[in-house]
Amino acid sequence: MDFLKRYKKMISLRGLTNHTVKSYCTYISAYLDYISDTLHKYPSQVTYNDQRKFLDHLKESRGLSDRTINTAISQIRFFTLYVLHKPWDPTQLPMRKFDIYLPYVPSQEEARTFIETIPDIKVKAMVALMYSSGLRVGEVCNLRYEDIQRRNKRIYIRHGKNRSDRFAILSDHALDILTEYWFACGRPTGWLFPKQRDPSRPIDTFFVSRHIHDHEEELGWPKRITCHTFRHAFGTHLYENGVDLMTIKTLMGHKSISSTVIYVHLAVGSKNSQVSPFDQIGDLYA
Repeated sequence: MDFLKRYKKMISLRGLTNHTVKSYCTYISAYLDYISDTLHKYPSQVTYNDQRKFLDHLKESRGLSDRTINTAISQIRFFTLYVLHKPWDPTQLPMRKFDIYLPYVPSQEEARTFIETIPDIKVKAMVALMYSSGLRVGEVCNLRYEDIQRRNKRIYIRHGKNRSDRFAILSDHALDILTEYWFACGRPTGWLFPKQRDPSRPIDTFFVSRHIHDHEEELGWPKRITCHTFRHAFGTHLYENGVDLMTIKTLMGHKSISSTVIYVHLAVGSKNSQVSPFDQIGDLYA
């Protein structure tokens, strides 16, 4: 039996996107190889102790964080329940505690400098959309020409992360950059950012990631920026400029307000300039 193929089939039956299916398979291949090559067992023979040994092996050999180990546990759980049809005891492989770090967010001036100095107009347009509209890199890559609604100043986002459509705001400045790109790069009318070698398919996300890291090096900046940095910057800068959290939640397509609250912690300026009550007390010794 091809267990990996069966695993992918069970995931796809849940109606998940291809990207999600791919991410759900990150550690299962390694798990199946470990069972076969190290334990010399069939998956149905594996014990919880075997699974704990695999997780220890995974952490030591790849230097994974506890958060990433939780991802591996979730995949093993799914495999056990939906492929092997065996019960799962969460007390045997409990989820690990992990530290939560605030992501890096550039200032508005840094975001402007980064985007305006990008030499490649295609990359510049894509990054401008991520920052100005708070789009995920996958959402930018999968935009179609007709999704840009110039008259209404909004962008139609199809099947976002939560499998729901939404509208994002369309910045005037970003539209100017996008228009320059459109005329310079063949006026695409299907995928807005098609693959160069196969225009029938949208561009890959790693294209943008690679150019972002290259541009960091050109600017002499530390390697802190990712595609998602610009989405965080969008939400943070909106909050700093006085936009309420519920509006930000809607614009970013968050399923829960808990995902939006992080921008309260990331914001600087007037939102975090409150005076401590200790400093408001008069001179105690006057």
